[in-house]
Amino acid sequence: MSGRREESGRAEGGAARDLVGIGFGPSNLALAIAVADHNRRDPERALQASFVEQQERFGWHRGMLLEGATMQVSFLKDLVTMRDPSSRFSFLMYLQERGRLADFINQKTFFPTRIEFHDYFEWCAAEFGDSVGYGRRVTEIRPVRNGDRVEAVDVVSESVSDPADQEVRRALNVVVGTGLKPRLPEGVTSGEHVWHTRDLLFRAPQLKDLRHRRFVVVGAGQSAAEAVDYLHRTFPEAEVNAVFTRYGYSPADDSPFANRIFDPSAVDDFFTAPEDVKQDLDGYHRNTNYSVVDGDLITQLYRTHYQERVSGRERLKFLNTTALGGVEPLPDGARVLVRSLTTGEQETLDCDAVVMATGYRPVDPRDLLGDLAADCLTDEQGRVRVDRDHRVLLSDHVDVGVYLQGGTEHTHGVTSSLLSTLAIRSGEITDSLLLRRTAQALRADRGREIDALLG
Repeated sequence: MSGRREESGRAEGGAARDLVGIGFGPSNLALAIAVADHNRRDPERALQASFVEQQERFGWHRGMLLEGATMQVSFLKDLVTMRDPSSRFSFLMYLQERGRLADFINQKTFFPTRIEFHDYFEWCAAEFGDSVGYGRRVTEIRPVRNGDRVEAVDVVSESVSDPADQEVRRALNVVVGTGLKPRLPEGVTSGEHVWHTRDLLFRAPQLKDLRHRRFVVVGAGQSAAEAVDYLHRTFPEAEVNAVFTRYGYSPADDSPFANRIFDPSAVDDFFTAPEDVKQDLDGYHRNTNYSVVDGDLITQLYRTHYQERVSGRERLKFLNTTALGGVEPLPDGARVLVRSLTTGEQETLDCDAVVMATGYRPVDPRDLLGDLAADCLTDEQGRVRVDRDHRVLLSDHVDVGVYLQGGTEHTHGVTSSLLSTLAIRSGEITDSLLLRRTAQALRADRGREIDALLG
């Protein structure tokens, strides 16, 4: 169908649903589950929710679903267990339905493979197919005004395959869960032979004949190490050069006390802390998640490197204390300029592909909010102010709630973009939606009483 239409035949001026979620990755999937669990317990106060997702089907970092790669988070930190261990959407219930519960237990591990956890996400997402507009891109969020007040928003989306096919969903609240954007070094653009790690499994299998028999991987974190390992195993005729400014890979601190930074109570501590304490806490505990690598993988890569030196055929090379100087596309690959930080010497590496394991950056929600962006309150550093319930603080005349799933590290700490607190956060947002709906109903009743008194 072409032309603008109202989703589900709903008129643009019709009743608004309680929330529209923008993006349907793990964060908003967890929210959909929390809403469904609430609706089942309390059908008289059921929340109406729908979601818009740019991908054609559910997917979470598909380009890095490497065989054998395990999660860095316990299966108990799934989409529901920390919020409600009895929910039917738990990872254990998934295992039971798949007929693998006993087999998983016999592994004696808290960490399933990334492929299996993705299958769990898909298993959950299948329950919400009717609530998600897949293959749609949000193009506009229009305030719906009643006099001076903004009482709702119209979320306008277009089909990725047919931009003329537009839908409008009216909502009292929006929940932004669009995930993170790949970060590339300044001056580097992705291309046929220049990839971000998110595209690794999409691009690498397309390489048939290697011209240079060399790969370069830039970065020192978990994704970088996994990409190095994958390319080394997949292309036995090629050398793999790992480029990073450190002396070597740093192990992730997953000790019990350090892991408390991922506890739900740590979000409360961080939120109420003074700004200087927030910065200290962030610095103290960045080695739990950022630019660090699983210890077993570090050991495996080192042993492989050592054994190759023993055999005299060194394919795995580590260019430590080395900075990326630039990347130049070639017709049959890429030319990478690197510079030693200790000697200043430069070297040129012609390769079949260069993989940028350079992380992600948060999305500024104001880019999506259109006219509402001007109503977002900001702090002294120009960052959006966010309340404890993950709701953006807006001007007094805006009744619409704008919630953030991620991009709140400055207010809620390191778990803002991680899986660790998804279950708890989804419950907090659901509770906030219910409280706000009750408050809005009370205001409406009070308004009607005033109108009646005024005749």
